[in-house]
Amino acid sequence: MSEKITIPQIPLAERVRPKTLNDFRGQQKLVGPDGPLRKMIESDKLSSFILWGPPGSGKTTIAKIISNQTQSEFFQLNAVSSGVKDVRQVISVAKENLQHFKKTILFIDEIHRFNKSQQDALLAAVESGEIILIGATTENPSFEVIPPLRSRARVYILEELSSENITEIIDSAIKNDKFLSDFNITSIDYDYLYYISGGDARTLLNTIESAVIDNIDKSEIKISKEVIENVIQQKNIFYDKAGEDHYNVISAFIKSVRGSDPDASLYWLARMLEGGEDPLFIARRLIILASEDIGNASPNGLVLAEAAFGAVEKIGMPEARIILAQCVTYLAASPKSNASYMGIQKALSEVRNNKLYSVPLHLRNAPTNLMKEVGYGSGYKYPHDFDSNFISENYFPEEIRGSQYYYPTGNGMEKQMKERLKEYWKDLKKYL
Repeated sequence: MSEKITIPQIPLAERVRPKTLNDFRGQQKLVGPDGPLRKMIESDKLSSFILWGPPGSGKTTIAKIISNQTQSEFFQLNAVSSGVKDVRQVISVAKENLQHFKKTILFIDEIHRFNKSQQDALLAAVESGEIILIGATTENPSFEVIPPLRSRARVYILEELSSENITEIIDSAIKNDKFLSDFNITSIDYDYLYYISGGDARTLLNTIESAVIDNIDKSEIKISKEVIENVIQQKNIFYDKAGEDHYNVISAFIKSVRGSDPDASLYWLARMLEGGEDPLFIARRLIILASEDIGNASPNGLVLAEAAFGAVEKIGMPEARIILAQCVTYLAASPKSNASYMGIQKALSEVRNNKLYSVPLHLRNAPTNLMKEVGYGSGYKYPHDFDSNFISENYFPEEIRGSQYYYPTGNGMEKQMKERLKEYWKDLKKYL
């Protein structure tokens, strides 16, 4: 069979790219019968917009369908390889088209990679209607697209393709692609293809084609888990360490540890590690969390987090995952208290928003005789000279005597601390 069949040079994902909205799979909220993009395309009344969604969800396909179905001149640029000069050339053509009542569409793939000056170059042309801008991005436009440009374009969010969408795309490709239809494909592990692709249609289709080519001499082809694993050794995990997903996943991770769910914490930890996140970044965040969210309810949490950071730094991946897992599960299972964190926030608010009072004389340092003569340190009571190493003393400026910022919880070791402080400061009725 291999002698009779020529392997196409164009990838399968490109060969079977839908040319009409009726062939498009997924994103029904946008391109379904009542979808806003369908209405714009079918009426040929386009305005500038940005498509935001994960890789392989259909952003480029939607743009190319627009190029096929509208009466506009269509230009496509990739932000990685294009610059201001390319944008200005398109704008020049667009101005000429406008004189002849012809619209111009500029599709910019990966628009988040355009810097501020490059995005600025688009503003006037978009504002005047000289060009209709279609941007595609995997990154949150709130962070990656400048506000003036974002305000001139709608943002449409594309969702990750579902398992049903993936099944439809696979069946359509095998049925309609001339190359694949020549083979006797007897079985397909749809679920594993969905898993391994991460919902990315481009990765999915190119994996199928590679699986077929690898088994080109067989009378029947089974696209099984084993066959797929020979093609691609690692699941396609979408995790942009410099983008929004980085912040979303670390947020979910921190909230899971704070919420005392070790299992969810391990899941998000695995997502970050498999996505290539720097393990030291994770370890640093755990040190902060150990103090902010656990604090004195379990002081050993901070000790373990600090030790974990040092161990991760020395050991590195892949063994660092074990150290991080130990630290994560300990912190997640520990009693929680943010009393220390809230205490410093209250104290900082006091200092920033109110008058700064003088240090009382009895609390001042007196390294010289002159300072002692004017009263520095006079009347200070040394706690270790008293029973229980404590004496009720005012350590505040007189004007804010008796203030309280630290409110210990009844969790873990902090419960004992609270009872001790309550007894010490009973005359001021603090720590009740």
